[in-house]
Amino acid sequence: MSLTKVDWSLIPAPADDGKAAHLEGLSLPDVTLQATDGPAVTLPDLRGLVVFYIYPMTGRPDRDLPDGWDQIPGARGCTPQSCAFRDHYAELREWGVTGLYGISTQTSAYQKEAAERLHLPFPLLSDADHVLGKALNLPGIKVEGEHLHKRLTMIVKDGVIAKTFYPVFPPDQDAANVIAWLRNNAEERA
Repeated sequence: MSLTKVDWSLIPAPADDGKAAHLEGLSLPDVTLQATDGPAVTLPDLRGLVVFYIYPMTGRPDRDLPDGWDQIPGARGCTPQSCAFRDHYAELREWGVTGLYGISTQTSAYQKEAAERLHLPFPLLSDADHVLGKALNLPGIKVEGEHLHKRLTMIVKDGVIAKTFYPVFPPDQDAANVIAWLRNNAEERA
């Protein structure tokens, strides 16, 4: 599966507004999110090294993106980000990642289409009710009256957030950045 290469120099980069600075060191809240591959996932039950990449929304071929989407800093790139994690999935496992999840505020039914179309070997989780977003006070944006999460990635070790990447740009490099961090922080994998 190939995607058209995005010229990220034409897309406004998001600035670090400090709204994710509080996350490192926090324990995952007692939140259960519906997964695209079936059962719901209770976040603090996940053990080992888990990566959560949080994104605003995945577009669909049969629907237009919101007006001005590409000009919202950090909005564009959910599909390239998901595909990069898909393409690096085996390598992430080799570096000790026991779980990989994408999270957005879209419904699980909406996410299921993307997971199938993009052939993702990991589930997407729905935070449509903003339970996780509220519990962790995740940074967000308002687009056409909807609250969406801003793009960020968390590496979690045994239920505690060990590393946060925020802002994530360009999004298609997110998986490679996670791998680089894992390579340079072997103690986090032990």
